[in-house]
Amino acid sequence: MKSGVKNEALLNYNTLTEEMVFKKADQKLAIPKSDMIYIDTVFIADRTFIVLDKQFVEILNDSKWHLYVVYKCKVQEKGQSSGFGGLSETAAINAHSSLITGGAFYELELPNNYKIEPYNFYWLKKNEELKKFVNMNTLKKLYKNKSASFKAYVKKNGVKYDNQEGIVQLIEYMEAN
Repeated sequence: MKSGVKNEALLNYNTLTEEMVFKKADQKLAIPKSDMIYIDTVFIADRTFIVLDKQFVEILNDSKWHLYVVYKCKVQEKGQSSGFGGLSETAAINAHSSLITGGAFYELELPNNYKIEPYNFYWLKKNEELKKFVNMNTLKKLYKNKSASFKAYVKKNGVKYDNQEGIVQLIEYMEAN
């Protein structure tokens, strides 16, 4: 906590509700958004989370430049039967990006006819400036003056957006050169 008090609990991050969830007795509770202002750092195993822009982000790099990742997911119905054994996702899709619980008790189990699509985006902070990137193209734009170097590194090392370690190494390279 920002007060210096340490609280221990079994924690997990719920990407659907974008809440830090903890276990208290036999209940699963979410840390209310209103209490996030009191939280300094959350440790889950060897991972470190902080509150940034009113949401929990994981710290991937913390040096001359800082890299944070925000975990999210989309929930969609798998689709309706379209005949010949296929499914149509265009017929009656209901996509849900978040569920507001206000820190209330909940048990969240996904029905069989839904699928989860995880995704993330990053925040890069350097020189006290915070910039968001959501794919390789938006990351490349942050290094537009080093475009050739960016492309060469990505091609040589096969960096993919969904590989966090590769993204960290790419930014490390771009910042050093």
